[in-house]
Amino acid sequence: MIVIINPNSTVSMTQAMLVTARETAPDAVIEGWTSHDGPPAIEGPDDGDASVPPLLKLVQEATQKGASAIIIGCFDDTGLEEAREIATCPVIGIGQAAYFTAALAGERFSVVTTLPVSIPTLEANIHSYGLKGQLARVRASGVAVLALENDPEGSRQLVLQEVAKAATEDNVQSVILGCAGMVDLHGSRTAEQSVLLIDGVRAATKICTLF
Repeated sequence: MIVIINPNSTVSMTQAMLVTARETAPDAVIEGWTSHDGPPAIEGPDDGDASVPPLLKLVQEATQKGASAIIIGCFDDTGLEEAREIATCPVIGIGQAAYFTAALAGERFSVVTTLPVSIPTLEANIHSYGLKGQLARVRASGVAVLALENDPEGSRQLVLQEVAKAATEDNVQSVILGCAGMVDLHGSRTAEQSVLLIDGVRAATKICTLF
């Protein structure tokens, strides 16, 4: 059993990730859990810090229930190191999975995330994974996390505009969708987009099926 844990309390985001994961690995048993005591969205380090204690309770519960792998369903890879310390199975962050997928797909990649406040955390994570040399740029689309839920069409256009800029300006082979709430944009294309578009939920699910 693969358990996707959403560190924020937005149930619809958990459901979108779960649907995507089950489509990605139809033969796997996958559950989606929501951290109801977490913040509604994780935007910046303060939200990330607040989300860790309730997240770890769910990690412990998933471990006790015999999960074969756990996916942290936040692109910040919130609480990933702490979760690995208490879990007895592999724990994969969707940001981590996306970065390494992009690193295998080409020499350089860019990330399109939500707000500028998220950029330092994502850059620090990429550097800590040893992938600094392959990162072209982390770009903010200016779309808040909850706007992806509340205004999907308007948010989609803004995110894809930034994806197109990354594809044409950054000299990259792939662009990563830098938020779990962008999971539904994976199949979108733009006229300028000639690069691989990578979603962390799909990448993490594929990795977890190897365990």
